[in-house]
Amino acid sequence: MSGVQRPITLLVAALGGEGGGVLTDWITGAARRAGFPVQATSIPGVAQRTGATTYYIEVWPEVTQQRPVMCLNPGLGQVDVMIASEFVEAGRAMQNGYVTPDRTLLIASTHRIFAVAEKSGMGDGRFDTGRLFRAAKESARRAVLFDMDAAAKESGSILNAVLLGALAGSGALPLAADLFEAGIRAEGKAVESNLAGFRFGLAHARGEIAAAAARAEIAPEPIPLLDLAQRVDALPEAAQSHAASGVKRLLDYQDAAYATLYLDRLEAVARIDAEGRLAAEVARHLALRMSVEDVVRVAQLKLKPERFQAIERETRIQAGQPYEVADFLKPGIEELAGLLPPSLAQPILRLAETRGWRWHWAMTLPSNRLGGYLRFRLLAALKPWRRRSHRYTEEQAQIEDWLGLIRRAAAQDIALALEIAECARLIKGYGDTYKRGLENYQRIRAHLILPALEGRLAIAQAADAVLQARVAALRDPEGEALSRTLSAFTALQEARHAAE
Repeated sequence: MSGVQRPITLLVAALGGEGGGVLTDWITGAARRAGFPVQATSIPGVAQRTGATTYYIEVWPEVTQQRPVMCLNPGLGQVDVMIASEFVEAGRAMQNGYVTPDRTLLIASTHRIFAVAEKSGMGDGRFDTGRLFRAAKESARRAVLFDMDAAAKESGSILNAVLLGALAGSGALPLAADLFEAGIRAEGKAVESNLAGFRFGLAHARGEIAAAAARAEIAPEPIPLLDLAQRVDALPEAAQSHAASGVKRLLDYQDAAYATLYLDRLEAVARIDAEGRLAAEVARHLALRMSVEDVVRVAQLKLKPERFQAIERETRIQAGQPYEVADFLKPGIEELAGLLPPSLAQPILRLAETRGWRWHWAMTLPSNRLGGYLRFRLLAALKPWRRRSHRYTEEQAQIEDWLGLIRRAAAQDIALALEIAECARLIKGYGDTYKRGLENYQRIRAHLILPALEGRLAIAQAADAVLQARVAALRDPEGEALSRTLSAFTALQEARHAAE
């Protein structure tokens, strides 16, 4: 029948709404235009983040008079091209055995759509994408990996058009690029933007984008104020990148005086750590702790021009086309009282705690309409007042206490100081999330950190104990895992004292 012994097999994994079916139609359509026998089947996923919809395609890369027999489902170790619209979906394919080093070309977008479990973790609950990059290198014969979602947004296209271009540029199918372009034109929807996304993916897979980037001279973004930039350059090298980002963040958050305070605090840590490891960790966490997302900060972020530009790109709004952005806010009594001076906020919060008040003020504001914009602008204009607010005063006292513990620990054991710095991961967000995280940190501080610094707990054991307690608190925000960990550690200490 033919000199070809087997078909080229492709497996596509796409999340709901990402156009996996359209991508499959484009691929099969290009094969038919070339006269090749082709077949496609699909299996619906359970949900967007617990099982993508998969499309299996077989292309017989030769014109034949008699239609060959093809399979309906992919076989393990029998996939020539694995296409994933999101990076963890590529990881699922590798884990399931569809990507093999002797056979499979992996084409995947490296952007992430986070699962609920990743977003709801007390700490950084995100899956380690570094593991995925390493797995892709080891598991695939070849990999085409880049952020195709960002490329689609920049070109005003859709993700599946960029994926199609990456497939065409990879050379995995004996099909010319114009056959794929013909399918996009035949569909007749957003033709120019989809062709732009297709051509970007095509150029990237061919290595043209990387070559152009290598030729370009990209200067690092400067810190606006010369004095602050010079102080960053004087820090240990390991801390400079985080410190530069922190300064820019705090200039936007408050002003130059606040960024100066950040560097004052960071320099005090750098003086006691010649290697710079501790300064690097503190630089990262301190910038976040000093830029808590209070009501003023939320208003600042809602009004940023780049936010509206991103919305227009992502929703593909045309120039001059009217649209409305509805922002849903639900500040609670803690957030609103946090704007008041301490003398007023403290009695209000004590009364709320005594009476069990848990009310929230729900509102929906159209931030790109005059009424909503003005209300956000009014809140953002409170930035100069922030230093007089209860939330600011409370946060600064807690930051100074945290830094003081780090400095005291560094004088005895850098490992313990690093673990105390990492405890900043527990304190984030607002409302109940912030409150639970702070309570868990205070328990670790009282049961482990202070006893170690005061000589009631052996320094050699303290760093590991703080690490275990922090991991337990991040795993279970309600604090039950932390309670068990602290209880187990207390029992172990008592047994050791009894044995001595």
